[in-house]
Amino acid sequence: MLSAISPPPATMAPTISGIVDQNPADLKPWPENPRKHSAKQKAKLGAAIRKFGFTSIVVTDENSFILSGHCRVEVAIEMGLLTIPVRVISGLTEAEKLAFVLADNKLGDMSIWDDAKLKATLEILIREEFEIETTGFSTAEVDLIFDDNKASPSADSGDLLPTDIREEVVTRAGDLWILGQHRLLCGNSLDKDSYQRVMAEGVAQMVISDAPFNVPVSGHVCGSGKTQHKEFAMASGEMSQAEFTQFLNNAFTHTHHFSMDGAIHYYFMDWRHMRELLDAAEPLFGSLRQLCVWAKDNGGMGTFYRSQHELVFVFKKGDAPHINNFELGQHGRYRTNVWQYPGVNTFTGKGHELLALHPTVKNVSLIADAIRDCSHRKGLILDPFAGSGTLLVAAERTGRYARAIEIDPHYVDVGVLRWQRIIGKEAILEATGQTWSQVRTERLAVSGGQP
Repeated sequence: MLSAISPPPATMAPTISGIVDQNPADLKPWPENPRKHSAKQKAKLGAAIRKFGFTSIVVTDENSFILSGHCRVEVAIEMGLLTIPVRVISGLTEAEKLAFVLADNKLGDMSIWDDAKLKATLEILIREEFEIETTGFSTAEVDLIFDDNKASPSADSGDLLPTDIREEVVTRAGDLWILGQHRLLCGNSLDKDSYQRVMAEGVAQMVISDAPFNVPVSGHVCGSGKTQHKEFAMASGEMSQAEFTQFLNNAFTHTHHFSMDGAIHYYFMDWRHMRELLDAAEPLFGSLRQLCVWAKDNGGMGTFYRSQHELVFVFKKGDAPHINNFELGQHGRYRTNVWQYPGVNTFTGKGHELLALHPTVKNVSLIADAIRDCSHRKGLILDPFAGSGTLLVAAERTGRYARAIEIDPHYVDVGVLRWQRIIGKEAILEATGQTWSQVRTERLAVSGGQP
C-alpha cells in the first residue's frame, strides 16, 4: 500500500548537503525573488535571533544563490555575523529553483492559527513577563487578540463601579496604593514630589488625563435631582481664565517632564476652556497633534444646545517617533478622531449609580482604546487627575501599568475598590505593607467610623 505522500523517484531527487557554516556575505540573493522584507520585519527577526540564536537554516543552490532565507541573511549581515548554518541543494533546474523559492514563501502563508491555543500561549508568556515582540507579534496584534470588548465597546463590565463605597473615607493624603502593577497616589498633581513618588524613577510612555474643567459641578454636571456632588478639590469654577491656564500649565509641565521623548499626551476638556488648555500646553508641546472628539449617545446638562461631546486634545512630546499601533487600520483597528462611545448615563444602564460615586466618569473602552493606540504592553501610563480610577481598569485590561494621582481621598477609595472588584485582589499600602481591608479596619477603629 502506498503512503499518502510517496518519496520522489530517485531520478528526481536533488542532492542535499549536510549543514555547513558559511559567511552570510558570501551568499547571493536570488535575482528573481518576489518576496520583499520591510525594515519592521528585519527588526523583529533581528530581535528573535539575538534572543534564540540563528536557528533556521538557509538554503542555497550549488552556486551560492539563496533559495530560502533571504531576510535571515540580510539581518545576519547587518548584525555582523561571520557564519550562519547553510544547507546546499544541487541538481535543480532553473524552473525548479523558481518553484522552490515560491513554495518556500507561499506554503507557510497557508497555515492558520488556533485562536484559543494562541491566546493561551500568549497568556503564559505575558504571565512570565516574556518580551512578546520577540515572537514576531506586534503590540497591536496582541492587543486585538486580548480585546474581549472589541465587538461591543458599550458592554464593558469595568464601567460598573463598586457598590460598597461608604461615607467613611479610608485613604489619607499622601497614601500610595500598590494595585498589582499599578500605583495610585493620593496627592497633588501640581507638586513634583507626587510624580517622583508615583513614577518611582520610571517615565510614562503615554499620558491621558481628564483635568477638572473649572466649571462648578452644580448646574453643569448635576442638576437639582437626587444625585448631588461636592465640588472638585481644585478648578471647580473658582479660577479666573489666567489662573486656570496657569493651573493646567503647572500640571502639564510635570507630565511633560515625567514622560518619554515621543510620548503622546491626551487631555480631555470641554468647549468652554479650549483656549486655556491650548495656552497652557503649547509652550511645552508646540502645536496640537490632533483634536479628537468623544461623541456620546445623548446630551448632558445645558440649555443652549445640550452638550453631547467632549474634546480630547492630543499633543506629542519632543521629536522622537511616537508609538502608533493602529497605522491606518493595517493591524485590524480602524481609528478616527471621532470616538463614539456611550456617555455615563447610558454606557452601563446604571448611570445614576455611577454619577453617585463620581460626576464625570469616563468609559473604560474609550480609555483602553486610546491606550492601545500609542503605548506598548507593560508601558507606564500616567494620569495626574485619576478621578474614579478608570485608568486603573483600562490599564489592567490592556496589559499596561497605570501611574495615577488623585487629590481627593474619597475618589482614591473609589478607584481602589473599583480595581479590587475587577481583579479580585487587594491593594497594598506602600508605607506599611498592609492590605486595604487591614488599613480600613485599623483607621475606622481609631476614628470611630467617622470620615
